[in-house]
Amino acid sequence: MALSDIEIAQAAKIERVVKIAQKLGIPEEHLVPYGHTKAKVSLEYIDTLKNKKNGKLILVTAISPTPAGEGKTTTTVGLGDALNKIGKKAMICLREPSLGPVFGMKGGAAGGGYAQVVPMEDINLHFTGDFNAIALANNLLAAALDNHIHHGNELGIDVRRITWKRVMDMNDRALRDITVSLGGPGNGYPRQDGFDIVVASEVMAIFCLCTSIKDLKTRLGNIVVGYTREQKPVCAKDLKVHGAMTVLLKDALAPNLVQTLENNAAFVHGGPFANIAHGCNTVIATQTALKLADYVVTEAGFGADLGAEKFVDIKCRKSGLKPDACVIVATIRALKFHGGVDVKELNKENLAALEKGVANLERHVKNVRENYGLKCVVSINHFTFDTDAEVELLKKKMAPHGVPVILARHWADGGAGATEVAKKVVEMIDQGENQFKFVYDEKLPLWDKMKAIATKIYGAADISADNKVRNQIKKLQEDGYGEYPVCVAKTQYSFSTDAGLRGAPSGHMVNIREVRLSAGAEFVVMVCGDIMTMPGLPKIASAEKIDLDDAGKVVGLF
Repeated sequence: MALSDIEIAQAAKIERVVKIAQKLGIPEEHLVPYGHTKAKVSLEYIDTLKNKKNGKLILVTAISPTPAGEGKTTTTVGLGDALNKIGKKAMICLREPSLGPVFGMKGGAAGGGYAQVVPMEDINLHFTGDFNAIALANNLLAAALDNHIHHGNELGIDVRRITWKRVMDMNDRALRDITVSLGGPGNGYPRQDGFDIVVASEVMAIFCLCTSIKDLKTRLGNIVVGYTREQKPVCAKDLKVHGAMTVLLKDALAPNLVQTLENNAAFVHGGPFANIAHGCNTVIATQTALKLADYVVTEAGFGADLGAEKFVDIKCRKSGLKPDACVIVATIRALKFHGGVDVKELNKENLAALEKGVANLERHVKNVRENYGLKCVVSINHFTFDTDAEVELLKKKMAPHGVPVILARHWADGGAGATEVAKKVVEMIDQGENQFKFVYDEKLPLWDKMKAIATKIYGAADISADNKVRNQIKKLQEDGYGEYPVCVAKTQYSFSTDAGLRGAPSGHMVNIREVRLSAGAEFVVMVCGDIMTMPGLPKIASAEKIDLDDAGKVVGLF
């Protein structure tokens, strides 16, 4: 019987994190250890690396996700191990898992099979406390806001125009819309409020986009929490708590160093979702990794229409990072799902459904090559149910696009199963630079930026919004936020805003339901369709399977 992910991870021979750091040239005195297998790398040491030459950056993205699974994180880990196996000095950069999906339905974010980062249990459960620090900083601001109003409201904040929400790192639909400050005058002024999940918080976005403690404090101070009756914005710095928020986050800002099952270095740091936030690990971790290794493999959440677009238009635009190559992950099972097959039938050969579902992969390849200007390879995450006929059909369908399609077996074989992908990526990088580009010019109005994303990337005919939303976008434009990038919050399951539209739908309308300003993160969020920034738990949650056995060992965690 095959071992589960957690059983594989628990059987791993994990090296002490000090030894992993030594491989990168990091002195022990610059580690802040959290036990023997994970540590933070001090910001003081990171400052000494600024003049070192950068390595090559490889972005891993994927087709539109399905219940069949694609294995993007697994591929990122496997590719990092494969690069080391073929003699390259490589490390990986991942996001930290949110407890919402861990106890919900999606699962963790530590890879799978024999391509995992470890200690897997720690990484998926609390880790080094970064998310707790982010939640505390967020909720300190929320508490200070209500406290200011209670004690006289000197800033004249209009309680009807408060935009700042509280957060927690758990799926809890009951907290989406609530009323706070009930119970009498001593508890403040009652008002409508709500919770987001931590990974959707602007504090998380700031944490992942800032480049220093100073930058962090400035961005936190610029958070707009609400407006006065005259519609003048009120910022965190007006409430004088951005310094305290920075104090809560100062230790968390140092990247977390762990390792793969093959004892290769990995940074796991930051964790915004790509369907409701920008979906990339911290800029600090990525920039540091590029100074420490010759090749850095990182991922952007969900499909190339969400995570990769935000990686390009937000993270790269703000940081100056530029990928040298891209890997698009797909599975034959997932492509058959996009071709209309029921989940229960995906293990059966179905060439007609595969041929139809390839359209989803073709759209993502086109976006990566034409709209992001990146050279790419398609990595097919192998399943034992895949037939030779299906593999050949997929390669035949992709041949006219001139994109290498490589079958990878890193889930079963670790780095050895992805060496072909690694060699092809190195070959592409050695051939010269990409024609890297953004999807839109930063000078475009916010409405036109959103339209560019919808029409170029999603294949939509146009975008729409009601008068209230249109006026909000117009007001943001007039208030000087027009040059900010756009961060789209929408379903990850489709190019459209309808999660049920598989494949590569075209000609649809993308409706903007809500717009939110993230002045500290320096982008504008366009909420589309019925996407929620506080998810709910499924009918049967993963939490029901997670337990501790009599020997004190965690079981049921994937």
